[in-house]
Amino acid sequence: MILETKNKEVSLKPDFFDRDISWLSFNERVLLEADANDVPLFEKIKFLSIYSSNLDEFYRVRIPSLMALKKISKNKKENSFVYQHILDKIQHIVDDQQRVFGTVMTKKILPGLEKEKFHLIYNEPVPENIHDELTHYFFTEVLTFLQVVEITKETEFFPENNKLYKLVVLEENADTHKLFLLNIPSDDLPRFFSVKKGTKTHIVFLDDIISFGLKFIFKDQKLPADYNFKITRDAAIELDDEYDEAMAEKMEKKIAKRDFSFATRFLFDYRMPPPFLQSVIDTFKLKDATIVLGGRYHNLKDLASLPLKKPNLSYAEMVPIPLDGPADKSLFDTVAEKDLMLHVPYQSYDSVLRFFNEASIHPNAEEIYVTLYRVASDSRIANALISAAKNGKKVTVVVELKARFDEANNIKWSKQLKKAGVRIVHSIPSLKVHAKIALVKFKKQSKLPSIGLLATGNLNENTARFYTDHILMTANKEMLKDLEKTFLLLATIKKNPKKYKMDFKHLLVAKFNLREKFIKLIDNEIQNKRKGLDAGIIIKLNNLEEKSLIEKLYEASNAGVKIQLMIRGICCLVPGIPGRSENISVRRIVDRYLEHGRIFVFENNGSPLLFMGSADWMNRNIYNRIEVCFPIYDPILKEQMLDILNIQLEDNTKASLLGTSLENIPVRNEKEPIRSQDKIYDYLKRKA
Repeated sequence: MILETKNKEVSLKPDFFDRDISWLSFNERVLLEADANDVPLFEKIKFLSIYSSNLDEFYRVRIPSLMALKKISKNKKENSFVYQHILDKIQHIVDDQQRVFGTVMTKKILPGLEKEKFHLIYNEPVPENIHDELTHYFFTEVLTFLQVVEITKETEFFPENNKLYKLVVLEENADTHKLFLLNIPSDDLPRFFSVKKGTKTHIVFLDDIISFGLKFIFKDQKLPADYNFKITRDAAIELDDEYDEAMAEKMEKKIAKRDFSFATRFLFDYRMPPPFLQSVIDTFKLKDATIVLGGRYHNLKDLASLPLKKPNLSYAEMVPIPLDGPADKSLFDTVAEKDLMLHVPYQSYDSVLRFFNEASIHPNAEEIYVTLYRVASDSRIANALISAAKNGKKVTVVVELKARFDEANNIKWSKQLKKAGVRIVHSIPSLKVHAKIALVKFKKQSKLPSIGLLATGNLNENTARFYTDHILMTANKEMLKDLEKTFLLLATIKKNPKKYKMDFKHLLVAKFNLREKFIKLIDNEIQNKRKGLDAGIIIKLNNLEEKSLIEKLYEASNAGVKIQLMIRGICCLVPGIPGRSENISVRRIVDRYLEHGRIFVFENNGSPLLFMGSADWMNRNIYNRIEVCFPIYDPILKEQMLDILNIQLEDNTKASLLGTSLENIPVRNEKEPIRSQDKIYDYLKRKA
């Protein structure tokens, strides 16, 4: 990538994409799905919601890092203009995307809703025929949660992260104004209120209901002007690099302060006059934030909660496929005979729930080990572990308290599990446990061997409904020896994991052998290609960033190895560079489900080696987390997984190729249309 500045050009390694610009390319792909003609109306709205939610997280997580780098560079008298240029480029890209967002909203969503007899009131006055209903709702519901704060030099009010606010301007005379701040209580009330009149349903933003009710708050005043805004704040939580049993308490204190951290973005209504804009910036100390001119409505992730109850507006339901086999046969007996693999959400997650439920009551189950990264708020898995502990099982749960934005929920479950007698293990501050694994050990007199569960996604029954993931259940003794070593490591680690010597023969564990094993596997393909043997690599990831692995893929490409990458989000590798990456293609699939599995295939001269697991190829995953990837040995399951990957590589409906400038190039050809998620569902249905 080349960054152009007023004075000079600065090369940022033209064979590496900037990770933040790459991430925005993925979010653009999400936005384009909202504009696609073959997507039902409410699903379009959901994609707009996802785009908005993603962008909020970007400003909470990535922008603070760039701002910090700029500040450090300036302090060290380095070229801070490089980081400023990146920030400027990011804002330019976001501005362009926001214009597309507005066009999709006004040209497709609103007219589409009108055809379905829904009138979403958007940048227009509230119709008079629903004034009575709005007045009643305002006085009986909305006023309960409203706080009015006058903005003066003494104002101490502090706007919270991503909360919605309204600036109200009262004109006292031609030269004097009073400014007031009102909260928009979307955490306490639905963002939308609907009123049906005849055959049409009117839907009103909570923001506009408050605007409508201002005449009741500011009586006998000239009708006030009002402008919406929100402030996005840094999401980082810093912890001392030391371990103690008070980790949960420390995290709770940090979480409580997070919504009051420094501002990274100030998003304001485009109609707000400059003098009032400056007053808000000065009052709330926002001069260092990115000042972003926006529309009238913010937090449009709430669009997903629009009250639209019509089946034809959404995708037809894909009923999860149950696993074949007698319902009354123990799951553990089944897995003891042969490996079992689930592909969710196409197949039912019930077998995962059954894994933990059976373990909690099985008379010979003695010990249960599991890692929990993002726990469902109403987790049946966590409840099964509580039951297991109360039923006399020895239960050890590794709860990752640093799972961003899920910290509070994980702390809640950590306390409940501990209260029930579960042994709780927390990772050290400098290390996250991102592995998705579980192990059940049976009494020695039992005929059952240990049973393990290894997955590409979180043990979370809620996200399993819309994340595509893969879960292996196995009784492979050698693999489970490695799994037991992993839990031993997690239960005893106190400081730097490098001090712990662990010899993993089957599992790939980050910080121990994962990166090195992948390097060897790529080297093997290079050597095979040079010998004239069959060679090829297929890798599916959420994100690709780590430079040594990217360099190794470039080396393989130069050796003539065909490399097919499926990267949903960040991709710092640049495909299609002559003499560098001309044998590498990168595609991403965005459809009704979020592609989430991490899969690695190495051709190995016609005897493919297949690995799956939790690890993306990012710096954080490779160097700062405990990740686990696992081999697939069962030939039937391996063939099935390869079939699924090949279906995705044939997608010419929802797949895009990544271009040399990060553009999303739709895959279109003369072949029969293939929508991979639909075809995978049909494939697994036939297999069942």
